[in-house]
Amino acid sequence: MKGSTLFQVLAILSVIGSVLSKECTNTPTQLSSHTFRYQLLKSQNETWKQEMFAHYHLIPTDDSAWSDLLPRKILRQEADELSWSMMYKKMKNPGSFKVGGDFLKEISLHDVRLDSDSIQGRAQETNLKYLLMLDVDNLVWSFRKTANLPTPGKPYGGWEAPDVELRGHFVGHYLSATAQMWASTHNDTLKEKMSAVVSALSACQKKMGTGYLSAFPSELFDRFEAIKPVWAPYYTIHKILAGLLDQYTFANDAQALDMTTWMVEYFYNRVQNVIRTHTVERHWLSLNEETGGMNDVLYRLFAITGNPKHLLLAHLFDKPCFLGLLAVQADDISGFHANTHIPIVIGSQMRYEVTGDPLYKTISTFFMNIVNSSHSYATGGTSVSERSDPKRLASTLQTENEESCTTYNMLKVSRHLFRWTKEVAYADYYERALTNGVLGIQRGTEPGVMIYMLPQGRGVSKAVSYHKWGTPFNSFWCCYGTGIESFSKLGDSIYFEEEGSIPSLYIIQYVSSTLDWKSGKIVLNQKVIPVVSSDPYLRVTLTSSSKEGSEQLSTLNLRIPIWTSSKGAKATLNAQNLDLPAPGSFLQVKWSGGDKLTLNLPISIRTEQIKDDRPEYASVRAILYGPYLLSGYSSGDWDIKTGSTGSDADWISPVPAAYNNHLVTFSQESGESTFVLTNMNQSIRMEKFPKAGTDAAIRATFRLIFDDTLEIISSIEEAIGKTVMLESFDYPGMVLVQQGTENNLVVTDPPKDTATSSFGIVHGLDGKDNSVSLESVTQKGCYIYSGVNYSSSVGMKLSCNSSSSSSEAGFSQATSFTMNNGLSAYHPISFVAKGGSRNYLMVPLQSVRDESYSSVYAVGWDCICSDLDYLGVM
Repeated sequence: MKGSTLFQVLAILSVIGSVLSKECTNTPTQLSSHTFRYQLLKSQNETWKQEMFAHYHLIPTDDSAWSDLLPRKILRQEADELSWSMMYKKMKNPGSFKVGGDFLKEISLHDVRLDSDSIQGRAQETNLKYLLMLDVDNLVWSFRKTANLPTPGKPYGGWEAPDVELRGHFVGHYLSATAQMWASTHNDTLKEKMSAVVSALSACQKKMGTGYLSAFPSELFDRFEAIKPVWAPYYTIHKILAGLLDQYTFANDAQALDMTTWMVEYFYNRVQNVIRTHTVERHWLSLNEETGGMNDVLYRLFAITGNPKHLLLAHLFDKPCFLGLLAVQADDISGFHANTHIPIVIGSQMRYEVTGDPLYKTISTFFMNIVNSSHSYATGGTSVSERSDPKRLASTLQTENEESCTTYNMLKVSRHLFRWTKEVAYADYYERALTNGVLGIQRGTEPGVMIYMLPQGRGVSKAVSYHKWGTPFNSFWCCYGTGIESFSKLGDSIYFEEEGSIPSLYIIQYVSSTLDWKSGKIVLNQKVIPVVSSDPYLRVTLTSSSKEGSEQLSTLNLRIPIWTSSKGAKATLNAQNLDLPAPGSFLQVKWSGGDKLTLNLPISIRTEQIKDDRPEYASVRAILYGPYLLSGYSSGDWDIKTGSTGSDADWISPVPAAYNNHLVTFSQESGESTFVLTNMNQSIRMEKFPKAGTDAAIRATFRLIFDDTLEIISSIEEAIGKTVMLESFDYPGMVLVQQGTENNLVVTDPPKDTATSSFGIVHGLDGKDNSVSLESVTQKGCYIYSGVNYSSSVGMKLSCNSSSSSSEAGFSQATSFTMNNGLSAYHPISFVAKGGSRNYLMVPLQSVRDESYSSVYAVGWDCICSDLDYLGVM
């Protein structure tokens, strides 16, 4: 079909009314959730299953509503005249397409190396360890079972278990992740492992002999095509196809490409049969089950092969009822299952790249705009229980926010848009979503421990959401698959290039790394000083060396993010000052080998209102430091009092880096257990020794405040013999206070007479090495006291030897502690924010492990937080 884009849009407009009257989703609300589907299929309650599946695909089937939104290259003139042969004929001359515009070129992962001491480098290394932990035989067990081959090893559990219909999806992700990780590291052991997986899958495909390859039998596709209940078989096929294609793209594995094309031939024939036997509308109807990014991987394959079959099949997985809404810019995506439909948009972006059809650029631009303006949290992520309503996010804050898969896919959307437009806003979004929505889904450096959802509520924890932290061998959720991919390609969006006689490099992420820039004929080193709260600047240094025998003039374009300010910003090239453009643009620099550039960008605190246009939620805000979303350790409190002057200094202040040397934990042996001094709801108790990264660990950490507040120590041993107050780590500003002898100790605001909250750290009364006792300043001979031979939680008090019922030996034991470095430490980016009833220790959300936190706050000098509690902000 020929004609202007405007004519094409008008043609769609003429039928969009009938399309809007048709349900366009991917199953009823609950069934579209992966979590719910897994529960349902694992359930033994057959009545429940029948009740849920009785509503499967209740969708009108009027053919005209679907056919009028067919991809325009295959749009038929009369609804009843469409045939497979006509569609194929339209596709046989793909060379007539005008490929998309002047795009920035991707830099190969082979040419980028992350510094091992960067956040990204540590995350990549953690992921590499996990990929190497996984066993080839266990991964491919269900594939071999399906192919009737011997099955050494044992199948993994979770969503890869042999009785789960989605099995095999993670193996596809594993192929993509290992290909990208090998490109990022050239780890030989990993190369052997991923090649072994490809070989094992090839044997399965050859054994079956039809091109079909999956961990489940083809009967699932019979159900899919008959519109009968089944769990997203094409979703899994997309992952396998994408993984094999990535093995070809990143590792040059020709066998993987052959396997891909054979698989696609099989599914081409299946879809052809559906359309010939029924109608194309029947095929569109089946797409209301989740199909992943089938259109995306098929457009990618077409870009390699040029085979018109691959292009046609890609078109047939463009979900027209959804893309049609975006084509006419109807802001009506509320209720759509987020991670079903974001990949379809990514596929439409690939359609633009391989065909040059500008409508599909318009579609993804509009989609990004409405998601970012109406559906996104401050992290850059989206969805609550895998869905979202526009500008109603304040009442969605809970544990089941921001499915990790959605963030992974929105990063792809923004990356395409940046490459097409060079607009800084898309790079800013990428930085925000990666920093807050991806880098924090690992549990520190524990391989194979990740989360499904990223909680956004008050007093929430990554450890107590529905899924909690996953496990290395028994989870394998969809978000495990996208997780291992995310941490394998952290170097793919730092640099982009424009080739030419004077090549141009775009640096859009500031990450310590080395780039072997082939076009520029240099090796570029980017060094970023870790951001800290006490020095509010992003400090970057770029140096380079020319490759031997080559001299090449080039241009560097450095992103000046929107979150910085011109005041205080500075850039130098070879010690000469440069004029800096305004935030939200690029600094352009002519570059030669041997040059040195420094860039210092101010970072400040700011607050952002949640995406909610109801006036009663105007004070619900996120607190950010540059690109970092700050979360406060909290069990549910969330009121921030900013003061009336408008100055950040009125309500938030950085934690000095030296304070980490002042953090201590006091422990004591009793029975066969170790206990630690702990702040439990502002009451001091001895509790069992906790795991690091937990609420219990931060409650067992105290800061030593010396009489001389300017005193700095380099080790905690230097504190012995000094007078201190003990500030609770997670209640900054509150200290341990005595209430007289034999009375319980509490944590509260410091009294006017600070002597009642002051203690001398003296050598332990039990006489043991490395033992200390805490003696009251106001009542000499009285010490912080636990008890003798306790086996569970016990309250702490101030006790004197003369008044104690214990023997002298027992008293010495109960007042002696081991003083070690704190179980918790201040993150380099740490602030104390003032609240109405207490202060909050604020740290980047990405750094939080199991600790309870709040990621949004009721912010304002006159905020009435109880009103928001009443309105149901969770």
